[in-house]
Amino acid sequence: MPSLNIHRNDTVKILTGADRGKTERVLRVFPDKGTVLVEHVRVVKKTISSKTGKRTRGGIAEQESPINVSNVALVCPSCGPVRVGYKQDGNTRVRVCKKCGQTLPTKK
Repeated sequence: MPSLNIHRNDTVKILTGADRGKTERVLRVFPDKGTVLVEHVRVVKKTISSKTGKRTRGGIAEQESPINVSNVALVCPSCGPVRVGYKQDGNTRVRVCKKCGQTLPTKK
């Protein structure tokens, strides 16, 4: 399973597509597919049927669709959108901003 530089709850900037320029939060990461689900980005309409026996209403709902990891850039708090590097800090591996060298928070 490949690892990605972007984790859940990271702030990312969208580089391509209709939502280019938006800066939003990552909701979910799919490392096996190489995609991320970003809040309020690539919103699609989905039809939902009403289930008999259950009290759900049918209709049209909006939800986010996954976007490729290559189309987003992690946002450093001081620099803006950056590439990510790694550095050994004792026995742990930490993410580092390529522009300023500041350590970025890693997932827990």
